[in-house]
Amino acid sequence: MSASATGEPGLPPEVSRAEESTRETSPYIELDREAWAQLARETTNPLRADELAALRGLGDALDLAEVEQVYLPLSRLLSLYVESAGRLHRDQESFLHDRTPPRTPFVIGLAGSVAVGKSTTARVLQQMLAHWPEHPNVALITTDGFLYPNAELERRGLLQRKGFPESYDRRALLRFVVDLKSGKDEVEAPTYSHLIYDVVPDQRITIKRPDIVIIEGLNVLQPARVRDDGRTGLAVSDFFDFSVYVDAGTGHIRDWYIDRFLRLRETAFRDPTSYFRKYALLSHDEAVSEATRLWDSINGPNLTQNVLPTRSRATLVLRKDRDHSVRYVRLRKL
Repeated sequence: MSASATGEPGLPPEVSRAEESTRETSPYIELDREAWAQLARETTNPLRADELAALRGLGDALDLAEVEQVYLPLSRLLSLYVESAGRLHRDQESFLHDRTPPRTPFVIGLAGSVAVGKSTTARVLQQMLAHWPEHPNVALITTDGFLYPNAELERRGLLQRKGFPESYDRRALLRFVVDLKSGKDEVEAPTYSHLIYDVVPDQRITIKRPDIVIIEGLNVLQPARVRDDGRTGLAVSDFFDFSVYVDAGTGHIRDWYIDRFLRLRETAFRDPTSYFRKYALLSHDEAVSEATRLWDSINGPNLTQNVLPTRSRATLVLRKDRDHSVRYVRLRKL
């Protein structure tokens, strides 16, 4: 896709009027990878290769070129948003004659499917944003900690729907975000272990006066629920200052999920304390069959029914190709 697809003049003659009209009326600016990368060509990448290796997720083909061409421009854009929020806070403080309380953290929501690479994206952004001197304190929270414990999920008959919106303690997650945006000095979040596949009892993460908080999870862009009395409550996303959706074709994500399952079968699943220890004993064909079943019965339906419909609510969409590289970026217009 050419840079002219951003809505700038100079569309090639073969582009039909209908296509041009669609682009002009879209609420998004769309940039292909090359055009997006040019936006940070004078910005230095703060991450080294060894740092990147520690951030890369299982099966994620993230390299320094991807960081420089995709995540460096994104971190610069986010930094501009944070700086703008700071100026607005100062202007409001002046307008209210210093009656405004201290500035609250800038909150970024990051959503996407299982196996799409959103956790890697969150970790990379955390490290890159922390290198900007204007906001060195960047916290990362995953919503896995707000899942109901397995015992509670089993009691509710939801253990096989883990990851669906109803499997989360949404009130606790909402309280957490409200506390952040209320300016509390310290805010706590529960932790989750992928090894034991459960919330860790009595283990909390404490964040103290962060400049930025990234909240990563499947359902963070879910709209507010309609209550039994017909009223609409608050949504976690109501308190986001910016949101990112990591996107890819459903078929690609399914392939990545199966591939990750096979890799885990050779690594983490072999840990004697792993919840998934039983899968380490499967043959290759049995593992592929089981991963396919889990995708088709749980993760695939959750993606299509709950996660994917929230894509249009994001401020920015990163669209990945089959090889996990970001192919284009879609940014909501101001």
